[in-house]
Amino acid sequence: MARIFDNIDLKFEEGLKRVIGSQGVKRVDFCVGYFNLRGWNLVINEIDQLSGDYVDEDGKNVLRTCRLLIGMHRPPEDYIRKLYSKNDELPDSEMVQRCKLQIALEFKRQLLLGLPTKQDEWTLRRLSTQMKEGKVCVKLYLREPLHAKLYLAHRPDDYSNPIQSLMGSSNLTYSGLTRQGELNAEFGDCDQAQKFANWFDDRWNDRFCEDITAELINVIDNSWASEKVIPPYYVYLKVAYHLSEEARNGIKEFTLTPEFRRELFDFQQNAVKIAARHLNNDKRGGAMIGDVVGLGKTITACAIAKIYEMTYASSTLIICPANLQDMWKKYVAKYDLKAEIMSMAKPIDVDSARYYRLIIVDESHNLRNGGKRYQNIKQLINHQDSKVLLLTATPYNKDFSDLSNQLRLFLSDDQDLGIRPEEYIRSLGGERQFVQKHSDVFIRSIKAFEKSPYVEDWNELMKLFLVRRTRSFIKQYFTKTDASNNRKYLEFPDGRRSYFPDRLPKAVKFKTEPGDQYSRLYSADMISLMENLQLPRYGLNKYISETHADNASLYEKQLMENLSRAGQRMMGFCKSTFFKRIDSSGFAFLLTVYRHILRNCVYIYAIENKLSVPIGDENNLPDDYMEDEDVSTSLFGNEVNPAIDATLHIPTELDHYIKKAEEYYNIICNKNNVAWLPSTYFKRTLKQQLKKDCETLLQMISFCGDWDQMADQKLNELQKLLETTHKDEKVIVFTQYSDTARYIYNQLRKRGIGAIGVATGSTENPTTVVEKFSPVSNEKGNMPQEEQYRILIATDVLSEGQNLQDSHVIVNFDLPWAIIRLIQRAGRVDRIGQSADKIYCYSFFPADGVEAIINLRGRLNARINENANIVGSDEIFFEGNEQNLRDMFNERSGVLDDDDDAEVDLSSQAYQIWKSATDAKPELKQIIPNLQNMIYSTKTTHNRLDEGVITYARTANDFDILTWLTADGEFVTQNQKKILNALACSSQEPPVSPLDQHHALVEKAVEQIKTQSKTVTGGILGNRFSTRYRIISLLEHYYDQPTTLFFSAENREQLKLAIDEIYNYPLLEGTKFMLGRMMRSSSKTASDDIVEYVLEMRKNGSLCRVEEDLSTNKENTIICSMGLKYAE
Repeated sequence: MARIFDNIDLKFEEGLKRVIGSQGVKRVDFCVGYFNLRGWNLVINEIDQLSGDYVDEDGKNVLRTCRLLIGMHRPPEDYIRKLYSKNDELPDSEMVQRCKLQIALEFKRQLLLGLPTKQDEWTLRRLSTQMKEGKVCVKLYLREPLHAKLYLAHRPDDYSNPIQSLMGSSNLTYSGLTRQGELNAEFGDCDQAQKFANWFDDRWNDRFCEDITAELINVIDNSWASEKVIPPYYVYLKVAYHLSEEARNGIKEFTLTPEFRRELFDFQQNAVKIAARHLNNDKRGGAMIGDVVGLGKTITACAIAKIYEMTYASSTLIICPANLQDMWKKYVAKYDLKAEIMSMAKPIDVDSARYYRLIIVDESHNLRNGGKRYQNIKQLINHQDSKVLLLTATPYNKDFSDLSNQLRLFLSDDQDLGIRPEEYIRSLGGERQFVQKHSDVFIRSIKAFEKSPYVEDWNELMKLFLVRRTRSFIKQYFTKTDASNNRKYLEFPDGRRSYFPDRLPKAVKFKTEPGDQYSRLYSADMISLMENLQLPRYGLNKYISETHADNASLYEKQLMENLSRAGQRMMGFCKSTFFKRIDSSGFAFLLTVYRHILRNCVYIYAIENKLSVPIGDENNLPDDYMEDEDVSTSLFGNEVNPAIDATLHIPTELDHYIKKAEEYYNIICNKNNVAWLPSTYFKRTLKQQLKKDCETLLQMISFCGDWDQMADQKLNELQKLLETTHKDEKVIVFTQYSDTARYIYNQLRKRGIGAIGVATGSTENPTTVVEKFSPVSNEKGNMPQEEQYRILIATDVLSEGQNLQDSHVIVNFDLPWAIIRLIQRAGRVDRIGQSADKIYCYSFFPADGVEAIINLRGRLNARINENANIVGSDEIFFEGNEQNLRDMFNERSGVLDDDDDAEVDLSSQAYQIWKSATDAKPELKQIIPNLQNMIYSTKTTHNRLDEGVITYARTANDFDILTWLTADGEFVTQNQKKILNALACSSQEPPVSPLDQHHALVEKAVEQIKTQSKTVTGGILGNRFSTRYRIISLLEHYYDQPTTLFFSAENREQLKLAIDEIYNYPLLEGTKFMLGRMMRSSSKTASDDIVEYVLEMRKNGSLCRVEEDLSTNKENTIICSMGLKYAE
């Protein structure tokens, strides 16, 4: 009686192994529909034990151990054609070759499914060896689809029972042998077994049975399981190849017009094409070019605009700071762009504006704080659905929210970015904790990233949008070397060279004497006076009389509420400004104190006369705020400046300011940017505190004394520098404040220095000033010498977008706390086309050092932050740090280099790694793309903490994730830049034996990636104050009510579905915002309105983000992995 193996009572694996291992068995024949290479593991040892025997195949005696006949591997269309063909047609040679190719591809795919294991690797390598040794031969039967499952064991020396046979439903796969329900039977009848053997031989020897053993050997030997050692360099390049996919495709996809091909360097052309690729990605809608200062962002943007103009016959809108409009007009005219130019400060009529397919926002970091102009530009972009190109050398300043605000110009709250803030999620303990904490935030949105304080998360986000290169990056990959001096240069198409100069910090040290005007400014007594200031105008909310303000209008109540938001932030800002102005010049400091007293007195005047007090821009930074101007100078105008003679005298009697207060109160009354509150709403203590502050401020003026310009040692050293050290060279003097700029300008002219210009935020046309100072670099080379400026005094209004490279000498008049500011200034002259080999960057310091100043600023900063903690401000009041000051004082080499390769965007970096490698060895263009996925290698690391495995995978929604785990399975990072640097190696890097747990670590990394690819929202409503929690509670309560004429059973059922949807998926941002507003309503019909709105939104598909399950269509793919093995 036949024995049955159904994988339930008896496993077929056990029966097959017993038959193969029976005494006297020398060889086996298997015929199956399907064969899984990894399933061979179940019989590999048994096959190895067989000795083999000679078989007659078409008249030839061939030694065989295992013959494997596969019958169902063929292209599906051929299978269907065979089934439904009216003719009994046989496969032709073309079909045979196609089938062999198809099965090779299928087996390749087999090896890429699931996770690699050490056992699978050993099995596949052994199978390859068995096929190479002739122990295993595999054929593909193509005459017709063959679904038979037959297993024969030959015992030629057993004459009574020479063949044992098993037949049934199990394929030679892991599931067929062990898991799924099957029906297989063992046949012991000798005659039946011989018939089975004859049947097998007929098909094995059929002329339409093709030997695919060589193809299978090739599949295994070129897979991750190959015994061939993969060089670490190949894995490194495979990662670079995949990460640079967008850059490579963009460079292939877009073609520049002839004029830009002639004028742009290779690195600029690459930026054009990569950014254009980002812009064309429908999932993004925008791109940012963030090259450091001086690498030609403007001309790059022009080339992109031209591509859009030629491709789509469309127009471009260029939005830029007002002082750059003239510069942009020159570029638009030069390249005949179909573009309009608009100042950032100018309101846009969104409804009547013409259509722009592309909107370029130059110096986009100016929009980082939001505000009216930001909202206006955003409305235009959303209304027209335009593509957006942002240009900035400083993507973020003090906070990552700077970046977020810029990206939000074209990103919606609900937009699926495809990636998540992994570092932040990990810090919270996982995705469930994130959803618990931020239940109303979609985890793959810009809002989710805004919750993260981690630079790693923002780097990952920006790689989707940013094209950014630095000077060191350009030097490394795009320059040539001058053999005569070993200097790097870029070569223009006409043969001209643009060298990269060295930036040399220079310290000018001026003498100070105890008790002189400079020493009095930087004294403990002066800082004590600053600390004592209460600044009541910046904390007006503390002085509101609740009794008197009860009858305020809704508008006035809103004004009072805003006082607490804006004013508190300004307290620290004001105190820090006093100190910053001392850093700039005593003149600027005294003017600031003078204006502050006058503003206080305007309030005192209003209170004493029971008039309304002005609530203007001093309580908040206006949209068009220029840092070089004093806060709320616009409130009073420039008339506040006292007379400037050889000595600046600031009055120290309060009566002087009280008398002027009425005059300036009337000036303010005529301005339209000021709100008003009745002074009767404030407590009496406001006036008292204002007077007390005025007394302190007057003490500060008295303590400093009159400002003697001729005794200003810093100004005297500047004069010496201009008239002696660089007497025949163009020099640009930068200061942070326009008061200081005008002071320097006036004093130098009084001292007989000519050919001098000045540019501040109030300069009507800075471009004209720039052209007079630097005519050659602004294509005004024919300008007569007598019309040119040799010296230019400027605020940082010229640190954006202007070409100043006719000069190579920069002077920083203020104390250089923030190196980034100095680097940006240096970038104005260190630009393409600079002919000098050195850039001199001067800064002024007291000769006796900077430690005392550092201590004073630290003391004031500590006090400001102490108060900030009370009022809840998170403002950073002082930029830079003391180390910057020390480095400049000591003229530390390299301190002004802006080249940090970590800032280069990932796509550009990966592309240049790939291009450099393939330029050096072109055959890599064929080798690397043809490497199979899942391959791995191992290289040496000399840091014990780095030992582990880096896994590179691509998620189901086509996002790249690199994960670095230690040898113990602990997470290191997913930061792609750090990992790319850790992978870096040369072509000479030797491979070493892998870690024992290599595949286990890859598996763990992939499990993490699976978690990251899914979103957990169902069942987590967050805290009870969240919109989602409250809306669910309201809807469930409404659902429990009986049906009425206006709330039918059908509506009730639809509401149940809506509740389920909100419970399982995140609300869309627009819907959440509306529901939040509706829930704040106190009307009787609010609940009815909400239910009606929810049902309508669900019907329109606008209620929740209901995600498709991508996993059913596509799996995560392991691209490759690299082991890092410690060696001393």
